[in-house]
Amino acid sequence: MRSRVAFKILLHDRSTTAGALIGVIAIVFLVGQQISVLFGLFTYMSVLVDHGGADIWICSKNTDNINGAGYIPERYVDRVSGLAEVAWAEPLLFGGASLVTRDGKNEAVQVVGLRNPRGAAGPWRFYEGGQDGLLEFEGVTIERLDAKLYGSPQVGDSIEIGNVHVRVSAITQSVKGFAGRLVFTNMVKAHEIIKSPPGRCKAVLVKLNDGVNLQAALERVRSVLPGAEVLSAAELSRMTRIYYVKNTGMGGSFGLSTLIGALVGIIIITLTMYTGVLQRQKDFAVLRALGARKLDIFIIVLAQSLMIGIVGVFIGFLLLAGFLSGTLDSPLPSYLPLWIAPVLAGTTLAMCVLGSLLAMRKAISVEPASVFR
Repeated sequence: MRSRVAFKILLHDRSTTAGALIGVIAIVFLVGQQISVLFGLFTYMSVLVDHGGADIWICSKNTDNINGAGYIPERYVDRVSGLAEVAWAEPLLFGGASLVTRDGKNEAVQVVGLRNPRGAAGPWRFYEGGQDGLLEFEGVTIERLDAKLYGSPQVGDSIEIGNVHVRVSAITQSVKGFAGRLVFTNMVKAHEIIKSPPGRCKAVLVKLNDGVNLQAALERVRSVLPGAEVLSAAELSRMTRIYYVKNTGMGGSFGLSTLIGALVGIIIITLTMYTGVLQRQKDFAVLRALGARKLDIFIIVLAQSLMIGIVGVFIGFLLLAGFLSGTLDSPLPSYLPLWIAPVLAGTTLAMCVLGSLLAMRKAISVEPASVFR
């Protein structure tokens, strides 16, 4: 009964209800959009680690982010491959180079060299072609979203990277990196393009056998390679993201703007709900005059805040889903972890209730006689 009364009051005072609802929708969408772009940037920062398929990464000593790793001997692969805990180990090479576009311009790219046939840390989504294209000696991949910058080369076309002629053997889809546009090729060709020292790589990826304890395996590999940095994939991914957030203006400023946006959203929702309750004081006075108790008013106000919050969250998430769908295969990074949705929804509902509770004292203390003044 009281929830029905709360709903009727919301329908009667449509302007106040619409204002509160629009405020909640806007904040849910805008805060969610900011958070999704921030996490999208996070996925770019550690993209090779997250899609490497390995449990352990071996890098140069004191590596604090994957893109800052130095060269290590490729023979590390042989030293760890014989361990009982290891299923396979693969070298990985990456470095910067310039791709010459069709109009003669130079575009910076990050060349990633893989060891065939496994191709660990290779591209995981293809627009055209596939992993087999990297078996070709001169084969490289380009990203579809970057193709226009290169003059829109097609599969089979020859291009020049680092003064080396190569051939486009596959086109990836939404495979983006934070340190540069990713171009994948085989290890031999990557050495030639990057001009890296022979017998050296940037990392060794290690996959453990099923059932092997990760911490025990880390200690085992560290004992075999005391001169290298041995990290779990999750740890290296986290360290890489923290490094960029701390040491680049983009990560820090964008994270700060996201935090400020969330705080502003909380304040706006709280004030919107607070104002909405105050504007309905006359309605509450009528209810008191009709015999409603203070508890009834309390429940009605609480029900109104939850109704506005739930509807606002639902519509806001529909708009946010449209944004995520529209930017799925676009240059704009966007990714919303599953755990963010309930946190954002719960925080929004809590702020709606808090704003109403702040005005609850005036709503409950309204005198029934005030309706006749």
